[in-house]
Amino acid sequence: MDVPARDSSSEEVSISSFHSEYPPVDTWKDEETGDEGTRAETFREDPAQPTDAAELSLELDATNCVDNDDDLGEDGGRSGKKSYAETARMFKLRRNLDQLDCFHRQKEHNVLKAREELKVCRLHISELERQRARVEEEIEQQKEDDNSAAVFRLRAQHKRLCQELQQEEELESHVATTLREHELEMCQVEVEMGRFSLLRVEVQEEEQAYQALQAQRGEARLQKEYTSTQSLQLRTQCLKARQAATQKEEETDYQRTTELAQASRQKAALYLKETINRMHREEAENEQQNRGLRQKRMQAVLSLKANIACTQESLRAQQTRARAQAWRQEEEERQLRESLQTQGINSTKYMYQQKKLQEFHRKKEEFQEKQKSKRVEIVSKLLLEEELLERRKRHHALLFPPTQVSRGERMAGQERSPEKLHQSLDPQPAGTKEEERKRQDTVFSDSSSSSELSDQEESMDLEEEQGLTDSLAQPEFTGLWDQTRQVHQSTPNEDAKSLQSRAERRDMSLLPVGKQPVAGKRVIQGKEFKGSPFISKPEIILFKDFDVGQVYKKKVTLTNVSYTTNYCKFLGVTMDLMDFISISFEPPGPISAGMACDMQVIFQPMMNKDLKGEVQFVSAAGPFSVPIRCTIKKCDLSVDIDLIVFGTHVVGQTISRAITLTNKGALGTCFTLVSSPCPSLAQSQLQAQTHALSEASSASTELSQERSTSIAAASDSQESPASRESGELKSERKSQEPLLVSDSKQSGAQTPAVLETLGGVEAASGRRSLASEQQEGGPALKASTEEPSDSSSDITIGEVREGEVGPFESVKLEIVFTPTVPGEAKLDFHIKFSDPTCEPISIGVRGTAVCVPVWVAQPSIVLKICMFDRLYQDSIVVQSRASTALRLTFKVCPELRNHMEILPKTGYIQARSSFNAKLKFLPRRSLFEDAKTFFDSETGVLEVPLTVQVADQVRPVPFTVHAVITSSDLCFDRTEVDFGYCSIYESVKTSVRLTNLTLLPQDFGFLSIPQFVQVQPNDGFGTLLPLETLEVDLIFSAKKAGEYSFQLNCKSGINRDFPLSCRAVGVHPPLELSHSLVQFGATAVGDCSTAVLHVVNAHTSLNEFTHPVPRIGRDAVAPVGPRLFAFTPPENSEISLTPRTGKVLPGQRCLVQVTFRPRLCDQAIREEAVRLLCRSEELRLHELERVTKAEGNRKGGEQEGLCKREAPTAPQKGKKLPPPRPQAKQTLKEKISKVSISPKTDSPFRAPNPADIQSGSEEYAVGRASLLHSFPEHYSRYVIPCFVSDGEPPQSDPQAQPSCSPLNTLYLELHCPAVRPPLVVASSNGQTTINYHQVAVGQKVVKKLTVQNISQEALELRSSVLDLSGPFSLLNALRRLGPGATHTLLLAFSPALGKRYRETVEIHSPNMTLEITLCGVGVDPLLTSSHQGGLMDFGYMLEKEKASQVFKLQNTSSLAVRFSVLLHSLSLGCKALSGADSFPALLSPGPEEQTHSTVGTQNYSGQSVFNVTPIEGTIAPGKSQDITVTFLPDHESLHYSDILKVELMNKSTVCVMVLKGAARSHIMYLCGGDPLAVPTDAVHPLPASGDSEHTVDCEKPPLPVLLTLRGVYREGAMSPAARELEVGCICSTQPMAKKNVEFSWEGLQTLQQRGFTVEPTRGTVDAGHRRTITVIWTPPCGLKPNEVVQVCAPLTLRGDETEVYSVTLLALASRASQDPSHTN
Repeated sequence: MDVPARDSSSEEVSISSFHSEYPPVDTWKDEETGDEGTRAETFREDPAQPTDAAELSLELDATNCVDNDDDLGEDGGRSGKKSYAETARMFKLRRNLDQLDCFHRQKEHNVLKAREELKVCRLHISELERQRARVEEEIEQQKEDDNSAAVFRLRAQHKRLCQELQQEEELESHVATTLREHELEMCQVEVEMGRFSLLRVEVQEEEQAYQALQAQRGEARLQKEYTSTQSLQLRTQCLKARQAATQKEEETDYQRTTELAQASRQKAALYLKETINRMHREEAENEQQNRGLRQKRMQAVLSLKANIACTQESLRAQQTRARAQAWRQEEEERQLRESLQTQGINSTKYMYQQKKLQEFHRKKEEFQEKQKSKRVEIVSKLLLEEELLERRKRHHALLFPPTQVSRGERMAGQERSPEKLHQSLDPQPAGTKEEERKRQDTVFSDSSSSSELSDQEESMDLEEEQGLTDSLAQPEFTGLWDQTRQVHQSTPNEDAKSLQSRAERRDMSLLPVGKQPVAGKRVIQGKEFKGSPFISKPEIILFKDFDVGQVYKKKVTLTNVSYTTNYCKFLGVTMDLMDFISISFEPPGPISAGMACDMQVIFQPMMNKDLKGEVQFVSAAGPFSVPIRCTIKKCDLSVDIDLIVFGTHVVGQTISRAITLTNKGALGTCFTLVSSPCPSLAQSQLQAQTHALSEASSASTELSQERSTSIAAASDSQESPASRESGELKSERKSQEPLLVSDSKQSGAQTPAVLETLGGVEAASGRRSLASEQQEGGPALKASTEEPSDSSSDITIGEVREGEVGPFESVKLEIVFTPTVPGEAKLDFHIKFSDPTCEPISIGVRGTAVCVPVWVAQPSIVLKICMFDRLYQDSIVVQSRASTALRLTFKVCPELRNHMEILPKTGYIQARSSFNAKLKFLPRRSLFEDAKTFFDSETGVLEVPLTVQVADQVRPVPFTVHAVITSSDLCFDRTEVDFGYCSIYESVKTSVRLTNLTLLPQDFGFLSIPQFVQVQPNDGFGTLLPLETLEVDLIFSAKKAGEYSFQLNCKSGINRDFPLSCRAVGVHPPLELSHSLVQFGATAVGDCSTAVLHVVNAHTSLNEFTHPVPRIGRDAVAPVGPRLFAFTPPENSEISLTPRTGKVLPGQRCLVQVTFRPRLCDQAIREEAVRLLCRSEELRLHELERVTKAEGNRKGGEQEGLCKREAPTAPQKGKKLPPPRPQAKQTLKEKISKVSISPKTDSPFRAPNPADIQSGSEEYAVGRASLLHSFPEHYSRYVIPCFVSDGEPPQSDPQAQPSCSPLNTLYLELHCPAVRPPLVVASSNGQTTINYHQVAVGQKVVKKLTVQNISQEALELRSSVLDLSGPFSLLNALRRLGPGATHTLLLAFSPALGKRYRETVEIHSPNMTLEITLCGVGVDPLLTSSHQGGLMDFGYMLEKEKASQVFKLQNTSSLAVRFSVLLHSLSLGCKALSGADSFPALLSPGPEEQTHSTVGTQNYSGQSVFNVTPIEGTIAPGKSQDITVTFLPDHESLHYSDILKVELMNKSTVCVMVLKGAARSHIMYLCGGDPLAVPTDAVHPLPASGDSEHTVDCEKPPLPVLLTLRGVYREGAMSPAARELEVGCICSTQPMAKKNVEFSWEGLQTLQQRGFTVEPTRGTVDAGHRRTITVIWTPPCGLKPNEVVQVCAPLTLRGDETEVYSVTLLALASRASQDPSHTN
């Protein structure tokens, strides 16, 4: 077996030598894989990987070692290793042979390919030569014909053919050279294949044996699989049986459930039937009730109609009487005026004075009525105050228990109110009436201002005080407050007196300070004095219409009107005026009767509010006061007349009356005059006030007659402004009562039918005001306003309907009465004001109309819409109610006699019959000029008033003809359409706007359209609505190049023509597209669709008669030649074209690929990401707010309970207990706000800017996924221009840009629908690119990719096939994905070479293809060692001591490199390799084999002699790692050795080191010389303890040392030879008796006789040093060549012990040619 192994190794060496002998000539490309490489790369040997056979051999070795003895175990191990080596060698040889075969096939393919290329090139050359000869003949022929143009063209063609022929000849020579090179290489390969034919046969035999072994293993594996399959079948059967039982139980349960459901359904059906019957009964009852209700309403409406009729009759009678009365009054006034004029008296002045006198009497009556109403108001206020006092007493009793108030207080409180009431109601003496009046003014003014507020406040606080009384807790023990209360309770009389005194003081505070009221009559000098002792001028200090911030001054004179000298002292002003009024008054001293004094009143207002009060004085006769009134600016509005009676007028007349609206106040306001058929607002207010007065009068009957008399007397003597205002209000109400009653009666006589006939703005405004008044009036007015008013639009408002009335100004409002229907017309108007303090003013208008005997049945003839120059006809029907025949004459205004005619013009209408006339209307274009007053040219409205003149009738019968005149024109927005330049491969579309100028719809159509023009929509036919504008598309498609000029004719439905001129220029481009329109299918986002088209250059001849030639219009024909084209798709679009630019030769075409890749917009993804962030933040804040609210409620409940426990139990005496509930709530809110969690405003969320979202962030991925899941289908259209050059760039400057004409531009239209993808990437943030980055060669990296089905259907997935010889691989299979399911793909990357890799794997589904891009970079790990390899010698050291050496590994690659350090002694099978299989050093063929020796002597303890740290690790890029090697022997030996190898993760070796060391038991050693024997100390058994002691006792023999010296004969002379020995001393840390070593030689004379010289002969070596001993041999004379000289000399070393070495010197002289390599 040794010989074949040696032969195979030699063959392997020959194969590798073949690779080194023939370097790669060129690169080759594998057609299957597409990878490029060289021959060396093809035959590169990878390190052998362990296989299953190696593991099996190791198991067999272990088995043999257990069963057999040691010798058999060694043999078995040996045979196992041989089988493993043979198997590895077989695979290695097969791989090399396959690579050689592949290389041979490649070379054969290259030869064939080169031959084909050479053949094609020669055929082309022959073809070009024939063409050149033919062109030369044509040149000669054209020269003879004297055709210079053809000669130039043929010469250019001849020149081009010559250039092509020259290029082809050069190509032929190059291809021939390449063919010869390929044939030579193929011959060399065939020679090498012949050399390895025997090796191929041997490998085939070994493969057959290996296949037989594999078949045996396969059979065993099949048997195991069969056994496991049977067990699996048994388990499956058991599982099926369990599933069948479970299914049977489920069926039973389902049947039971179904039966229960049916039973429950039957029960529910019964209940449902009963429920439905009950609902039907209820609906029938409701329907019956509704029917009865409708019947009642119908009866009410009928009764209402009857009442309305009665009311109308009564109103007519009243109006007749009123008119008669007015006529009589006018007659009397006229007679009186005539009598006064006859007497010579100014009648106007007299009448004016009489009116003023009547006005004075009327105002006096109104004032009296106001006084009466004020009395009633005073009574009602007194009753309200009594009720308020009772209420306060009840509240006080609830707040304070009865025990806390004494009986005296309670009695005083009960008696106080009746006493005050008696004092205010009892009659007083005449002398005290004035003081009593003043006191009542003050009391009533205060009570009136505060009564309403106090009522509201106390009514609101009543419930809280009642609840608080129940919740007050009693104290657990008594305190000092109880004792104080008992003291007060013990003296009830004192309390009563104090309360009474306080009440008296409060009543007296209303009088002037320092004076008591004078009781009884005041008699001065025997005369009784009544009234005030002083009177002021003016009587009332009035500051009217003041402005805030201004200062007003007024001088007041006080006159003494008493009968004696009096004094006057100023006391002050009332509290309400103290902040605004200042008095400048100096007391004058005693004032005689009739004398006066002055004072100045200064008023400085600070707020815009009415103020009133008085200046209080005191005199000897008693106190008096001067009232002060301060009024703001107000509106005082009134009208001169509130009822307008127009009288009786004929239908058709127009009468107007004016109303004067006067503002007597200093504040202006805006007014609005509206009609209102409903009752006025004053009526509703009067009803409400009457109701309130009736209740007040019923309540006041309880008082005695005496009190009523006293109140009446007191109110008669009062002159306060409040009473005057009350009187004025009462007089106004009385004056309005008759009008309101008439209005209320009138409102009932109005029906819905009349309201529907109302036209115009007045009726609409009347209905709106009616609705508003009904809403404001309440239920009292709804019954009377259900039916609208009978007044029509005969009564209208003039031009002034609204406006502004300034201060002290007046405005005239006009009311117009135009009767159209016979009968009585009435209507009410309201003047409403913007000032809320001003009440609306109601005005009633009445009028009567009488009809004429002849009328037109249709007073308004509407001809609708008419066109110019077209005839329209209608009938005029005249009715007569007269008893005799009448003559009629129809009159047309002169302006319209050319356009309108009535036939017959004159006729007779019989009694009580009708007459028909014919109206003919033919509007002409001159209508606007003829009838400017009747015709509006802007709107086209014609309103012609016509009359029918009746004999013996003054007023003609008018009627009106209405029509809207319009034209019949259709108008284009432009008169000429220029399509411009249009390619014959394209169509040009332009739009014109066709407008229908009429007010009628018109049909239109484009007729006689040329073939090269299309009109859309609907092929140019349609209908235009009035004034509609339609956009008409004109599409021009040129058939050939040229100029086009044509006219399109649009015809309307009435046969009118409207022409449109058009022109265009046809262009024939030099290039054309095979497809101008590409329609892609529905493409999902992430997928792509591809279409193919061609750019064709069909221009090969200039003959325009045989075929169309490219040109622009009628310009010159484009030259023949190559053309450049360039597509310019939109930037950042979804469209890509390949190639975008190119060159097309004449008669050829270029393929262009168009790809549509729909994708999501980056900005849309960022905005969606921002939206999702905001939404998540809102949800988070909502959840936080909910938690905060729950926490606040919980803590608020605790705080509220705490507040209830801490609430006070009883108030202090004499202090009012404040309402506790609001305070408790406020305290609770404050505490909750302190303990509550901070709201979201503490950390407001600000939405990020979409530009801040990074494209690779998680937010970006979430936004992209959201858009993909909700992606809507959309359709895109692209039009991509293709620019065509006019020719090639000039030869002088090939880089110059060729010129392009925009007229030759081609256009490619793309229709691109995009849909939602059914399959998306769910991992890696949705990225479809997996980047492995840098991976070391030989390393395998696996990454996961998850895909998800987001569609509603299941998807069958399949993937494309990856490159089998490439680095990428798919580790798992695809499966069917259901809706919403996901699947994870495992993709591995294992580069074999250090280069960049990129590949695409496609995942196919029925509707899309998902492309996953795989990319990575294979990097060769580069690791350098500071130790270059070879020998690492640790030298000599004492046993059981250690020595270390460090070398550094540096990573110079761009990725982290993992390394491992291997020791040969620790690897498997090292014992066999280092023992029996290795040659001894003595028998080794040379020093080269010695340097590569294997493991040497090992430690007895079993531990490794050499230790390495670390044994593995990873070095980052650019970093280094220190490797420490430690030598630790445990016994003496000179042959410690091992092999250290640094390997990378791809099994490549960085460096190999041979570790050597020697261990001594003593400090001296001798090194050098030649080895004499095999080192067997490593395999010898451990020495016994007895043997060691025996060796110590006996004397050691001298140690032999061999030193060989070789001399050389060179040129007749003998050259000396020299060798060296080294004596060393080991430096040890152990304590030694002697630290150095001495050496000495003996027998030197014998050495010198033999020609040996030793230097030095003796010496000393210090610790840690070596000493060199040089032995020189000089061959003596007469020594024969190749004669051996041998001599022995002892060398003694003395250290801690003495050792003697027997050094044998062996010398040999040889010639220089024999062994020059051994010459020293």
